[in-house]
Amino acid sequence: MSSRTHMFRIALFAASAVGSLSLAQAALAQDTAPQADPATAAAPQDGEVADIVVTGIRASLASATNAKKDAVAFGDSIFAEDIGKLPATNLAETLNRMPGVRLNRDINGEGTQVAIRGLGPSFTRVLMNGSQLQVASDGGTNGGSANREVDLDFFPSELFTRLDLAKSPSPSTLEGGIAGTVNLRNARPFDKPGTHLTVVAQGQYTDSNDKISPRGAIVASHTTDTFGILLGVAGVKTKTRVDGFESLGWTDGNLGVGDPGGNNFSYASVVPGNAGHGLVAGQPVDVVATSGLTRDQLSTALIPRLGRQALTEGDRSRISALASVEWRPSDELHFALDGLWAKSKRNYDRLIMNWQVRNSGPGTSAQSTGGMIPIDLTVDDNGVVTSGTFANSSFFLEASQFKQTTKFWNINPSVEWKPADNLTVNLSANWSKSRFFREQPTWAFQTRPQSGVDVYFDNTGQGDYPAITTNVDLNDPNNGLWEWYRQNIALVRRTTETKGAHLDLTYGDEMFNVKVGAAYDRAQRTIRAYDNSPAYQASVCGVGCTGATGTIPTSAIPQYLSPGSTGNFGHLASGNIGYTNYIRPDFDAIKQATNYASFRDGAPETRGAVTGGATGDMDEKVLGAYFEVNGVTAIAGRDLHINAGMRYAYTDQEVIGPSQVGTAIIDITSRSKYENFLPSINLTYDVADNLKLRASASRTMTRPDAGQILPGITFSDPSALLASAGNPDLKPYTSDNYDLGGEFYTGGIGYIGVSLFMKNITGFTVTQSQEVTFGSLNIPYDSLLSTQQNALTDRSLQTGVPIAALPITVNRPINLSDLKIKGLEATWVQPLDFLVKGLGFSANGTYLDQSSSSGLVATGVSKYSYNLQGFYENGGLSVSLNYVWNDDAIALNGPQNGIQNANLRSEARGQFDASAGYQLPFFNKALRLTVDALNITNEPIRTNFEYDNAPYSVYYPGRTIMAGIRANF
Repeated sequence: MSSRTHMFRIALFAASAVGSLSLAQAALAQDTAPQADPATAAAPQDGEVADIVVTGIRASLASATNAKKDAVAFGDSIFAEDIGKLPATNLAETLNRMPGVRLNRDINGEGTQVAIRGLGPSFTRVLMNGSQLQVASDGGTNGGSANREVDLDFFPSELFTRLDLAKSPSPSTLEGGIAGTVNLRNARPFDKPGTHLTVVAQGQYTDSNDKISPRGAIVASHTTDTFGILLGVAGVKTKTRVDGFESLGWTDGNLGVGDPGGNNFSYASVVPGNAGHGLVAGQPVDVVATSGLTRDQLSTALIPRLGRQALTEGDRSRISALASVEWRPSDELHFALDGLWAKSKRNYDRLIMNWQVRNSGPGTSAQSTGGMIPIDLTVDDNGVVTSGTFANSSFFLEASQFKQTTKFWNINPSVEWKPADNLTVNLSANWSKSRFFREQPTWAFQTRPQSGVDVYFDNTGQGDYPAITTNVDLNDPNNGLWEWYRQNIALVRRTTETKGAHLDLTYGDEMFNVKVGAAYDRAQRTIRAYDNSPAYQASVCGVGCTGATGTIPTSAIPQYLSPGSTGNFGHLASGNIGYTNYIRPDFDAIKQATNYASFRDGAPETRGAVTGGATGDMDEKVLGAYFEVNGVTAIAGRDLHINAGMRYAYTDQEVIGPSQVGTAIIDITSRSKYENFLPSINLTYDVADNLKLRASASRTMTRPDAGQILPGITFSDPSALLASAGNPDLKPYTSDNYDLGGEFYTGGIGYIGVSLFMKNITGFTVTQSQEVTFGSLNIPYDSLLSTQQNALTDRSLQTGVPIAALPITVNRPINLSDLKIKGLEATWVQPLDFLVKGLGFSANGTYLDQSSSSGLVATGVSKYSYNLQGFYENGGLSVSLNYVWNDDAIALNGPQNGIQNANLRSEARGQFDASAGYQLPFFNKALRLTVDALNITNEPIRTNFEYDNAPYSVYYPGRTIMAGIRANF
């Protein structure tokens, strides 16, 4: 994002804030009724629930401010009314407003996972009611995560009343989060004693598909003097459509031995048939001369490995149900039982038209293109091609159906008992189970090799990404060009089960107490993949896809295709983006004609999952114990608050992963046991009544990601260039953490806070690319897909290198010896009642810097980020304007596609959201109209291949408007 664009966003935010507030003042000019000041709400105390009974943005901010003021450790909180009145679709979106938090978004723009202080989502420990939480989902549409992360889009904000983020640990906090620990606290009946009913009904409009979808929630609760019950359900069903561009990285062509670059494809050495442009088929061709570049320039000229328009459309639904029971037979004894059930479904069609660069080159396979001929190219100083013609090109349509279901159950009983005034016993248990299933068949159709297809490439800045156009009609199923390319049947199943029990004893009072506790937690994960692609492909189009045999011969293909109804594809993009119409298949007809269901149901197990993650099983048992001292002492007449102690954790881990040995797939088991001692101390000194200084030192630990320690190699790249390997020898990583900061409290909700922090991480894991030979992978040639076999054969013929000696890039996780992250966080929350009653703002910003002796760094780390919120609340009207901005970040360390010093980079992005509500003055003020607007400035989600004009992917989630009514009785 340019500085001019960035300043425009800020100016737009300010202008919108002023405009909205002016309208609010005008609407309320006649309202002279006195208003209670919610900022005077009492500070929350341990064991009390007043902090979640408040209403209004200012009241909930006051609760958060008081919670921060009372805490000894570094952290932040968000309370019920604040959650309900932020423009957020789930808990991940809500957490995104906290300082130091970065949001991972799905391609539809919705937040899925949170990263804290520069470390990825797997370094954040997520708890529910203080107990471990795992979900068997996979990180979103493009998938690939392996369950150490938690997808928070699964949890609706309407069923939760408090979110706590601990950035410096206390000994009593469960281990596992180097970055921090998030605790989700679901609603309970005694949060709001009495009988209550809340109904939320909204319509959601998204301009990416011009559709309206329903959202809603119902929460009912009732309490007596000793017993309470709460039931809640929240659901959403959205029509989803995302237009986008994908490349799978950029690459350069192989001109011969000794040339620099990645050499991911080969240009033509002999003029192919129907090449045109005055070239004679069968004659040698000097592609350096036709390109108009020097040999050095052409050998490193970068074009998309697959330049493709990508359309994702379909339905997404989620329903969640909460049941909570509390029994309080006396002031000394409290019982609670919380149960949460949730189910999520995604049913998408993915239609992707690919300019096929990666397999360009001469060869003997049926799919060989003979190699492209570059004509009149121009490149910039980085070697990125800015314009040119590529004769003898090829396209293929990749059409997938994406059917995914995730289910989740969680039960959490707990009891608090005070047998004496100075003794408290807390006992809790948890059990959860989650199941995930994705079915993703793919049918692909290519233009016939050497059929005279030209590509005209324009990357001169005319649009958001390169415009790729051609001399053939990609939207015509009857142009005689289309033939089979490949057919895949891919399935993946995940199961995650957790169970645990925690005992905590506290002896003492507020001035001095000692806590001891013990915990047992067990997490079992299974990820298994199934693939019947070779058998299905032979059945559909015959061996080699020649079209001579099979249930759908090439001559019959047109009857299974139709022109695509995507005339407005790219309507949210800027400028010329190339072709916008292309064919689509009749999925149901193809399935019926090819007996798809029988091949799907008989699919054998395979090594690699369609989601891109490793497969296998993991059983992790953790025994923990801790002691903690809390106290208050006086120094120079002012209070010093102390929280200190030690946590011990013993981990017993068993990992089972499928690996190829000879011609068979067998399970390989790896076991590891280790223990960690994790000391921590938190100090807060009351310099004055409104000034606090804080300091913290701690050691934290995060276990290796489940997907990274699974043994075995995943070799699923269709072009046979890339493999992924696990590393069961990965060690847990530890971090020595130091925090220094404090806050100045300006009154009511207001405070100014600053925190400096440093993390010295040992054993941090990054993915490193290695070039090895195909033979060293121990993967039989016959076990590969036909497209992979063809690609390897063609590369061998082109280079004269035996297949076993062909270079393959393997991505493998390794432990870094060191990684240092330093940062600064600043927060300012301020009411502006002296200007306009009800006006205020909240702002926070984060600076991060990282370094390591290896030169590799943690991915997803934005050097700068900030959150701005302006709000107005008075006379029944509330307006909240929110802007979140994250600087660019390395998404994946280089090299990529064999290009040295090429990282994938998430482009800087800011999102402007707004929320407004008006409490109707009748029905005892029980009804409130609400409007939420998300991504108002239509920001795309973009990742670049090192350079700004080399997009790796660009997605357009569009704007979302949610309008409805909230009723409280």
